[in-house]
Amino acid sequence: MDKRTIIAIVLVVIVITVSMTIQSMFFTPNTVETTSAAATGAEVSADGTQTTEGSINEEAVKAVAVSTTNNSTEKFSFETDLYSVVFDPVGASISSLMLKEHEAADGEKVDMIFRGENDNNAFLLYWGDDTTNPILDAFSYTVDGQKVIFSNSYKDANGKGFTVVKTFEFKDGEYLFAVTVDILGEGEFGGLNTNGYAYTLAYEPQVGPAFTQMKNSAYDYRRMYVDAFKNNGKLKKSTVKFSNGSYQTTNQLQWISVTSKYFTVVALPKDNTLSYKYVAKQGSTDEIAQSNSIYVSRPATGGSSEDTIYFYAGPQLKRYLTSYYSGMDNSWGLRSTNLDAAMEAGSMFSWLENILKWCLNILYKVVPNYGVGIILLTLIIKLLLWPLTKKSTASTAKMAALQPKMKELQEKYKDNPQKLNQETAALYKEAGVSPMGGCLPLLLQFPILIAMYGLLNKHFELRGAMFIPGWITDLSVPETVATLGFSIPFLGNEIHLLPILYTISMIFSMKITQAQQGGSTQQGKGMTTFMTYVMPIMFFFILYSAPSGLLLYWSVQNVLSMVQQFYTNARTKKDPDAFVSKRKKQQAEDAKVPEAVRKYQEKLKRLEEEKARQQKEAGKQNKRK
Repeated sequence: MDKRTIIAIVLVVIVITVSMTIQSMFFTPNTVETTSAAATGAEVSADGTQTTEGSINEEAVKAVAVSTTNNSTEKFSFETDLYSVVFDPVGASISSLMLKEHEAADGEKVDMIFRGENDNNAFLLYWGDDTTNPILDAFSYTVDGQKVIFSNSYKDANGKGFTVVKTFEFKDGEYLFAVTVDILGEGEFGGLNTNGYAYTLAYEPQVGPAFTQMKNSAYDYRRMYVDAFKNNGKLKKSTVKFSNGSYQTTNQLQWISVTSKYFTVVALPKDNTLSYKYVAKQGSTDEIAQSNSIYVSRPATGGSSEDTIYFYAGPQLKRYLTSYYSGMDNSWGLRSTNLDAAMEAGSMFSWLENILKWCLNILYKVVPNYGVGIILLTLIIKLLLWPLTKKSTASTAKMAALQPKMKELQEKYKDNPQKLNQETAALYKEAGVSPMGGCLPLLLQFPILIAMYGLLNKHFELRGAMFIPGWITDLSVPETVATLGFSIPFLGNEIHLLPILYTISMIFSMKITQAQQGGSTQQGKGMTTFMTYVMPIMFFFILYSAPSGLLLYWSVQNVLSMVQQFYTNARTKKDPDAFVSKRKKQQAEDAKVPEAVRKYQEKLKRLEEEKARQQKEAGKQNKRK
């Protein structure tokens, strides 16, 4: 959770307690570039080889594409059971990677590659570890079952030929696919080495679904993580910490990922013992408000090489990510990948969150509407917590009943604050009321509050879940009733109704619980005003972009709290001891009786109990006879 989220949760707890994320040179240390046939003025002969007219600046161009095919350079589509992929022969890359089973807010399928028209495709190669000039040559390609194979031939600075073969391999039922890069040298080819690296494979520029702005808040974000090996050989997930928008490491990693709230892309080298260089970048492009890119640089080769990097690109669902622990559970035979750690971490009460998720899913099976399920779950929680909360609401009701006497004391001792405090404490003691008496039961609800926040903020099944047609059509995002042609400071140009209803319900809830209690001093009155009006307005801005499901829960929670307080007030008005336990009532009655009389009554009670026991025993003996 980010700082803003923590502040919001802490404030909620406070309120409830009181009230209730051109290529480079191989063999020289200088930066070098690779150009395609089109860039160098080369022509393609009948046999498919290129001939170059004019001179080439050898200082700028050391590796030149020397063969192409007659295949089209037009983009083409490729389908699996889970993906709809658009490949681009230019750069042997992917321009679109759509998930067939998941839709975005606009009704289109979720594209795991979010890019503008002029942004780079994903899975481009770069020479060495340079990440500024991708290889944009036109590759030939072959589709072989679930494999798409791209190839192109080059010569190094010494005139030695080599071929780059990039293979994308998919498997049915898997959101994980393999990208294999083969460097096939000819004759005395000595390998690729630019600044200590052969090439870099990139995932860029951003994980979908698309967005127009990125506040990087608890409700919409892109975060990057690494899963690193510690000195003891164990893995530890940590958040990427950027310096001027960049992060790099040569430490041994299991994987590196870029993650949104519901989807994630993870780069997982097959051989993580190689000294890969990992670079993560965060910034923006001309068309994307925030970009998050991953670059994996392969160490220099001494000749031909073959390397595979697996990519998981799909939903953050445990049933998929945990399948890569055992080789029997996935088609790739992968094991112990720790991929489920790429999921957004839960709170300290994640175990309770899982229980509540199970309950919500059960309710959905009974009533196939998650909005109704949230309302029912909130009601069930309220009923289960009634034994805890009734003490708090009863205390509030008693405080409200004492207001006339409190006002008398305030008027009588308005010039003597010390005496007022003494008399107020005496009044509380006489009435058996403690201003803080209801706080502990409410604090015990803190784990449920945190767990419900985590559940309703990122429960995957809430994506696209409709509650009320035409209004709340997706419980995972804010509902919008109108879009303005201008922006309102702090709110944007979208009008959300739920935050308004939530704020109104919160004000009324505060008025019932806080305003009725009032305050014994001017400071107390000021606190009451703050809690009743200022706090709800603060929450209005904090929660304005919160998911509809979360605001629905808190709004229903406020309404149920008001109903509970109204009921308690009515019962207490008729009987001040309506919510006092029988044991405490008996203790109170006993306290009124003198000691000698009480001992005599206890003796009579014991005699009656002994007499009843003897009669019962005699009855049993008569039955035996």
